[in-house]
Amino acid sequence: MPQAAHITVLDGPDVWMEGEALQQLERVAAHPACVRAAGMPDLHPGPGTPIGATVALRGTLWPALLGGDLGCGVKLFGVPKVKHRGDALLRRMDAEWADAPLAHIDPGLLLEAVWTRGPAGLRDLSDVPDSLRAFAELEHPELDPVGPTPPAHFAQQLGTVGGGNHFLELARVHERVDSDRADRVGLRRGGYAVLAHSGSRALGKHLAGRWGGIQLPEDEADAWLADVRGAVSYARANRLVLCWRMLRAAGVARPAKVAGSIDLSHNTVERADLSDGPAWLHRKGSAPAHAGQLTVVLGSRGAPTWVMAGTGSEACLCSVAHGAGRKLDRARTIALVKHRHKRSSLRHTALGGRVMCDDTDALYAEHPDAYKAIEPVVAALESAGAATRVASLHPVLTVKR
Repeated sequence: MPQAAHITVLDGPDVWMEGEALQQLERVAAHPACVRAAGMPDLHPGPGTPIGATVALRGTLWPALLGGDLGCGVKLFGVPKVKHRGDALLRRMDAEWADAPLAHIDPGLLLEAVWTRGPAGLRDLSDVPDSLRAFAELEHPELDPVGPTPPAHFAQQLGTVGGGNHFLELARVHERVDSDRADRVGLRRGGYAVLAHSGSRALGKHLAGRWGGIQLPEDEADAWLADVRGAVSYARANRLVLCWRMLRAAGVARPAKVAGSIDLSHNTVERADLSDGPAWLHRKGSAPAHAGQLTVVLGSRGAPTWVMAGTGSEACLCSVAHGAGRKLDRARTIALVKHRHKRSSLRHTALGGRVMCDDTDALYAEHPDAYKAIEPVVAALESAGAATRVASLHPVLTVKR
């Protein structure tokens, strides 16, 4: 376990962590610019740097700490009722995925709109479907400057889930621990939530390649920060389109049918005022949890997702785990799950949900067996004083396409 005084690891008696992940955290924290590092209970090894960590650097910014999926995060809509469920929902989602609702829009105009103004930019395009435009009109436009608009072909992935642990989901409200806060975001008893976990898709990878493994003095980082803002704006728009597609399949794609929302980025950087001075918080697979902020800790497709309320704990760098975290890499998971489970069984979950996925390897690789149990992760966050429970959500339909 890390011993350096400026490292905090949010663990617990039932939280399992790989030694390699802790070693990666120690190596990052040994950087001369690192003033604080927090490993979340979902900490696991990444390609050189850990996933599930927040790192505070002073005077330096380090693009590689954010990885290639800039702006990755989660959007949640609280939905009191849905019109379509069961087989009808599956049929409508199949039809939804056979369509490409933004394909007829000029890709250059589309990319510029979401790169510069985020989801609010969709309202400025004449060919956006009316129901999507209505949701975009509720979004606040991004005002901070962004970098030069990337090539137009990246617009083609807007409204798509992506690979890995990304997903689109309809979930049912299961348990409400903090009713007042649950009501604030529309998580009502017997109601539903639509969640999209995705990011900037190939655009983020493109930007990561542009900046490589360099580290930037604070006074030379404006261009990278502008690219990050653009990628976050794109990712937020991507999640809105994804949620709208699920809402449309469920027959509730109107703002009047939803009762609240959350949008979080957990692969990004922000300036923070710590007790000993300002620093740059680099979040890689960790969600913000400022005081009173509603945040989301994602379960696997067979485990609950928890909405929590942040406490603003500086010891935890105002962060929580973004999910349960992997305990097995994808290759090992595929080998084990193929041996233990029939393929037909993978389209149903232990909590009664259904799964739509056209990639057999992805069905195996993202099986719940690959992930840590969610309950010890959430308990560790509460024990550390990072956040408190608000409501749990059980998956009804999980889409990985």
